[in-house]
Amino acid sequence: LPVFKLFGPQSGPTEFVFRVFTTVPEFQVLLFLLFLLLYLLILCGNTAIIWVVCTHSSLRTPMYFFLCNLSCLEICYTSVVVPLMLFNIWGARKPIPLAGCGAQMFFFVTLGSTDCFLLAVMAYDRYVAICHPLHYTLIMTQRLCVQMVACAVGLALLLSLQLTALIFTLPFCGHRREINHFLCDVPPVLRLACADIRVHQAVLYVVGILVLNVPFLLICVSYVFIASAILRIRSAEGRRRAFSTCSSHLTVVLLQYGCCSLVYLRPRSSTSEDEDRHIALVYTFVTPLLNPLIYTLRNKDVKGALRNAVLGKAASEAS
Repeated sequence: LPVFKLFGPQSGPTEFVFRVFTTVPEFQVLLFLLFLLLYLLILCGNTAIIWVVCTHSSLRTPMYFFLCNLSCLEICYTSVVVPLMLFNIWGARKPIPLAGCGAQMFFFVTLGSTDCFLLAVMAYDRYVAICHPLHYTLIMTQRLCVQMVACAVGLALLLSLQLTALIFTLPFCGHRREINHFLCDVPPVLRLACADIRVHQAVLYVVGILVLNVPFLLICVSYVFIASAILRIRSAEGRRRAFSTCSSHLTVVLLQYGCCSLVYLRPRSSTSEDEDRHIALVYTFVTPLLNPLIYTLRNKDVKGALRNAVLGKAASEAS
């Protein structure tokens, strides 16, 4: 990408290589098939949510608009990482050029940050729906929903571009450096720099706070008000229905923020590269895979729309 030519002179390597999971051919085949299966399930699950939301007028509400955007993000997010990861599992290690590594880092950080911001937006949507139900349609207009998604993407792009540009001004010694990871993530690439990285680590920590802590704090505040409103509902059935609309979102939030915080906000002295790689597998595969399952299994509207779509297709084929 031309933008990476502006990052400054590079006296270091022209390419990186990723550390392999295993050198045993049989295990390579097994891992390839496992990761490919998970990737296909992620694509199918999130595509199904997008299709159902777009084709059923009953789901054209702010909550499902945000859910549709979340599914789009999950597809793009995993597609930035998994195809290259699958390509590198087989045989000899394949190098990735410096610009390619920078591009992957930029898109990975952008999409991951947008994901975190969007979860905070979804928490606000649930807050308005439960705490101000009579004004919900007046507050959560289509224009506001689009603006909030656009702001999430714009802020993520800004932070990601600055962070990636700052990291790739560093010198990386040696012609070919090994990244102890399966993608060009920020912490493992920083470890390869042959320069003082204290400023870069501080910037990474600040970005981590803006992307993880601030949205998570807003989500917590939203759920304090939501819990207070739910407890004021007199009927047990009403409380159960109100809680069920939030439990799916809360489950995804805990998975996403918990795993990301372990990688990006822990002190470097208390982390190991292997631990970071294992945790990254969770938010690369498990969270995007569980998102459609959580939202469909715990949501009667989505389950009903999916059931009607399948039965309608089966009936049309039978006739």
